[in-house]
Amino acid sequence: MARLRIGLTGGIASGKSTVADLLAECGAVIIDSDLLAREVVEPGTDGLAGIVSRFGDQVIAGGRLDRAALGRIVFADPQARHDLEAIIHPAVRRRAAELEAAAGPDAVVVQMIPLLVETGQQNAFDAVIVVDVPERVQRDRLIARNGLSGQEADARIAAQATREQRLAAATVVIDNSTDLADLEQRVRQVYRELTGEPGC
Repeated sequence: MARLRIGLTGGIASGKSTVADLLAECGAVIIDSDLLAREVVEPGTDGLAGIVSRFGDQVIAGGRLDRAALGRIVFADPQARHDLEAIIHPAVRRRAAELEAAAGPDAVVVQMIPLLVETGQQNAFDAVIVVDVPERVQRDRLIARNGLSGQEADARIAAQATREQRLAAATVVIDNSTDLADLEQRVRQVYRELTGEPGC
């Protein structure tokens, strides 16, 4: 089997990481854009220098990026968010390409990209998996998980593509509004369908 490239996305707090973990158990190589986005802004990187140049020292604490401070700026200002993405996204894509090149020629490579639809990457993959939950579920999970206010949760949801836009880009939809047992079963089924492999 030739390398299979899968894009994995979904709204904030939809359960993408859980689905990625389950796909990894099936044998997929996971490339997590969120982890890479942290890596490319570590102290000493060009990414961090670019952020300081644009946003100033107010987003630095103890020599490292103060994500909370930066978040307050970019989620309140679409232009600031655009500027941040212009710094981070190219660096993340370069690093993801390096990791993918290091995977075997017959690997199943899953790139987990929260903003896959927003950045127009849906046609760059052999398949696109969208993890889907209703917005009210996203909102409840965000408030519980991140300690956000309802208003902050709504702002983060609104900053992403709509549910309809994500579903329109999907090759496969995984509903994650039930329980973990259902989710595990669905992920294994999707992996078998996409790879043609009987395992998992």
